[in-house]
Amino acid sequence: MAAIDESRDLESQKESKKAMRILLAEDDYDMRTLLAESLRGAGYDVVECPNGWSLLENLGNYVLPGSQHKEVDLVISDIRMPGVTGLEILEGLQQLKDCPPVILITAFGDRVTHDQAEKYGVAAMFDKPFDMDQFLTKVRDIASCVN
Repeated sequence: MAAIDESRDLESQKESKKAMRILLAEDDYDMRTLLAESLRGAGYDVVECPNGWSLLENLGNYVLPGSQHKEVDLVISDIRMPGVTGLEILEGLQQLKDCPPVILITAFGDRVTHDQAEKYGVAAMFDKPFDMDQFLTKVRDIASCVN
């Protein structure tokens, strides 16, 4: 009987803990799928955005009063995408109060790009290709600060 009660307690704890919601913007389908599956496997709620416009639309909770979009805990974005770039999103978010942290990923990680991202308050930046374990560790570190 004690084992059943312990099992119910664990299930109750899981249900009461809200999964961190991550907006993931990456225009490369294969890379987006790999990242999304890895993040979901680590227990995160991931909303996939195929471009900057989709990311901006999903960020409506932070830009438009009365928006129907759910709250966002973390944004992970490629820098170079069709529409709005990851740096433009980061720059805009930093002008808002209580914006979610942003992780940027790029295949074009020159010093100027890194400096711009740091100027706008990036939480972390990864140059492609990157180690998935290091990436997930950084997401976990940021999640522990957010929750």
